[in-house]
Amino acid sequence: MSATAVHSLWTTAAGADPISKIPAPKIEYGQLSPTLIILGAALIGVLVEAFVPRKSRYYAQVFVSVVALCAAFAAVVALAAGGYGTTKAHIAAMGAIAVDGPSLFLQGVILLSGLVGLFTFAERRLDPEAHGNRVDSFAAQGASVPGSDSEKAAVKAGFTTTEVFPLLLFAVSGMLVFPSANDLLTLFVALEVFSLPLYLLCALARRKRLLSQEAAVKYFLLGAFASAFTLFGIALLYGYAGSMSYATIAQVVDGSITNINPALADTMGNDALLLIGGAMIVMGLLFKVGAVPFHMWTPDVYQGAPTPVTGFMAAATKVAAFGALLRLLYVVLPGLRWDWRPVMWGVAIITMLGGAVVAITQTDIKRLLAYSSIAHAGFILAGVIATTRDGVSSVLFYLGAYSFVTIGAFAVVTLVRDAGGEATHLSKWAGLGRRSPLVAAVFAVFLLSFAGIPLTAGFAGKFAVFKAAASGGAAPLVVVGVLSSAIAAFFYIRVIVLMFFSEPRPDGPTVAVPSPLTMATIGVAVAATLVLGVAPQYFLHLANQAGVFVR
Repeated sequence: MSATAVHSLWTTAAGADPISKIPAPKIEYGQLSPTLIILGAALIGVLVEAFVPRKSRYYAQVFVSVVALCAAFAAVVALAAGGYGTTKAHIAAMGAIAVDGPSLFLQGVILLSGLVGLFTFAERRLDPEAHGNRVDSFAAQGASVPGSDSEKAAVKAGFTTTEVFPLLLFAVSGMLVFPSANDLLTLFVALEVFSLPLYLLCALARRKRLLSQEAAVKYFLLGAFASAFTLFGIALLYGYAGSMSYATIAQVVDGSITNINPALADTMGNDALLLIGGAMIVMGLLFKVGAVPFHMWTPDVYQGAPTPVTGFMAAATKVAAFGALLRLLYVVLPGLRWDWRPVMWGVAIITMLGGAVVAITQTDIKRLLAYSSIAHAGFILAGVIATTRDGVSSVLFYLGAYSFVTIGAFAVVTLVRDAGGEATHLSKWAGLGRRSPLVAAVFAVFLLSFAGIPLTAGFAGKFAVFKAAASGGAAPLVVVGVLSSAIAAFFYIRVIVLMFFSEPRPDGPTVAVPSPLTMATIGVAVAATLVLGVAPQYFLHLANQAGVFVR
């Protein structure tokens, strides 16, 4: 074909459908401001790494991160006060993001978890100074091989990995979008945006670097596997409904759709695509919350990752993933309730019992907390199964309470140290209550909250979730939950007995004196644990107000 013919074809096509017909995107920047603030700060953090002298980077990064997290939280509060969680709840960003009660509530919890977690990232007083320089929990130079000359040179020069701060912000930005995503593509992009920084953060421990890198590789491989399942499920649901939008898929599921895409008319409404696709996406989300049988990564990653990263990841990832799971089941697949509820019953029961039973055999405090978090995923699933407004609000409250207790518990773990760094073997914690009564008492408060003892946040959360499950027709699940709580209480109280009623070993660990940063983390966590336990009514009311999804 001659060049003139091609040119005439091109001009004809252009004349038939001019570019001017492409609609300009309509983005509500004000309602997306929490995410945009965090993303902007993360990009500034990358520029700080590139242009600010090494000596000043730590202070610049901490300043940028703290300001961004506080500003984003203020933006969430302003949106909630402006009625975007209730009367003005709607779908923003051309159908990609839902601005409603659950998304604002969960974004607030994620930002507070990120801020409290950030303080443990910035802690630099726990380890003795190396070559006259203060050091933190992260490798001197992430790219150097463990034990190599380049690593020794980096330690000697006093290098610190300040990239962890922008990585934390990128993870938080993905987590903010994840529970508020209103189409499957946005959901997947958010999943990758918060997962990839976490894979990197897990590999950056200063001590036990090989264990840390092994944890990161396991997390990356299993996470990639789960992401592939999610992506394949998204493709099948698109084939089923002819759309990525949650609302359109829900309409096809309940049969109320009118305009069928002719190109997809053959596959639209094919139930096999719906069931397999829905199951695969739910599988990917259950991996992120650490539910059995998708929990294999949890103990190894929690044990190997730097403890500040473990605390942040254990709290914030659960909040984001449960938010996305709730929206998927309540907004996209409510018409499939009879199909997914029995499966979720099974998952919840084996998660509660599996986490509680296996935790009894653990000898490492971080692995014990990992199995504890698996059991808690089961308890939260009981609220998800309720399929009522109370179910949503109880899950929101539980996630808020759980995140603070978790970050506080891991912050305490960073304080108990011996010559090799953190002393995480349980035998080393014997007699800690006599050697350092305050630290042991604070850790005991967190353990009692995990166990669900009255007057702690854990009790209020469990009571709300079990009450919602019972009223939603899942009473047998509540019985299993109470039994699992009793089993779990055994190993929590065993640690308390070990700390207060055992003789301290002469070669036992010492408790490092932290800077005000870690003290602030632990103080906020203790305050939240007690306030949510003693006077939960205001926060339950807040969660109840936020318990309606916009459709």
